[in-house]
Amino acid sequence: MGSASSDDDFDRRSDRFESYSLSADVSESESSSSRTFSYDPLAASTSLSSSSLGGPAFELPSDFPAPPPIMLPVVGGRHVFIPPEKNQKRETTELSEVELMKERFAKLLLGEDMSGGGKGVCTALAISNAITNLSASIFGELWKLEPLAPQKKSMWHREMEWLLCVSDFIVELIPSMQEIPGGGTFEVMVTQPRSDLYVNLPALKKLDAMLISILDSFCDSEFYYVDRGIVVADGEHIEGHPWSPSSGRPSIRLEEKWWLPFPKVPPCGLSEETRKRLQKCRECTNQIFKAAVAINSSMLSEMEVPNFYLESLPKSVKACLGEILYQYITADLYSPERLLDYLDLSSEYTTLEIANRIEASVHIWRQKYSKRQEYHAKAGRSSWAGTVKSLVGGAEKSKILAQRAETLLGNLKQRFPGLPQTTLDVNKIQYNKDVGQSILESYSRVMESLAFNLMARIDDLLHVDDATKQRAAAESVSMCGQRGFTEADFT
Repeated sequence: MGSASSDDDFDRRSDRFESYSLSADVSESESSSSRTFSYDPLAASTSLSSSSLGGPAFELPSDFPAPPPIMLPVVGGRHVFIPPEKNQKRETTELSEVELMKERFAKLLLGEDMSGGGKGVCTALAISNAITNLSASIFGELWKLEPLAPQKKSMWHREMEWLLCVSDFIVELIPSMQEIPGGGTFEVMVTQPRSDLYVNLPALKKLDAMLISILDSFCDSEFYYVDRGIVVADGEHIEGHPWSPSSGRPSIRLEEKWWLPFPKVPPCGLSEETRKRLQKCRECTNQIFKAAVAINSSMLSEMEVPNFYLESLPKSVKACLGEILYQYITADLYSPERLLDYLDLSSEYTTLEIANRIEASVHIWRQKYSKRQEYHAKAGRSSWAGTVKSLVGGAEKSKILAQRAETLLGNLKQRFPGLPQTTLDVNKIQYNKDVGQSILESYSRVMESLAFNLMARIDDLLHVDDATKQRAAAESVSMCGQRGFTEADFT
């Protein structure tokens, strides 16, 4: 009996509360032009719990379902409900980003030495490693032509903004004339962004945005990717292009790229519109690649050659180059293109080894030239005319041979654009102390790598499309031949 009377009492009070809510909606909408309505959830919940609406000592049975959430009326009969979860998620996201930023800058300040013992690397190398590692974690080797995931894209933009903010405080002093209020002028030194950062950093940001937009354009495409094992199970076999010396670099057969997913196209190949779009993307990516290579080469050339590298060079150029290379470079008739055609450049390892030897010979000849020039300057006032003349001739010959070797190295890098960094480049990056140069070098290097991988994936897709169209054309010709043979038999 007691529980039944309590239920009736609760139903009566609920009906009265519902009628109150409807009347409140009407009254609030009518009086909206004369006053505003504000709602405090905490005060409302307190007033409802302490009001006489529930009666004295009213308690619900344990098996009674929970009442629905109460949403108080607002102007115009609409209900506003602001869930606290969104604010909590936003605060949690902001806290996680702040903690991540603290971790990144702590590693930079410690020089990647988490023990704090002062054995870490310098700031320039720490920033270079941070940009390189971030690029590797976001892009990797770019296995597919597809848009970048929104989470990865936001992470790339956010953390690159953190790392590049250091460049905002790298300035140089220039003289400037200022006027005195009483009349006259005087010269003061003012700060401005360093010239190399002012020119190259906005260009690299533009290249970065262009590459991301090219990746974003590969959505709703006609092609897709499958696992390498599925292609092998289906029995598909697509040969790579044969290598020729003029092709720039030896093509790698698609079967040898076992770690990459296999691109698949429709049975009749890609449409002309899609193929033209792919070719246009490749041309644009090639221009981005050339611009990134130019910036990276400029930064590496401006870095000082470490003394550690110079001290490790052999004394004899012939011992550094080898007999064949030395004879070709020092010969009277010298052609760098013919020499590259003669050399064995079939593998990346041998090509990089030859590049390291040629680069080392450049600096050996330069050292000999500078030493002979210094000796000539000291002995210029003496009476050793014949000795000085022979020294001058030897110095000029060393200068010419160094220029020859440098030209040969440049042609080798142009023929093999994807060649890894040489020993000298690695030492320059490792021992560089200039933070601005380190930022530009690492940023341009990751843009160069991303553009090169993007071109490689487009080339793979175009190659598969060519092979698919050739196979479809051959099948159609064979079917037409069989059909003609059958009709001839019947006639």
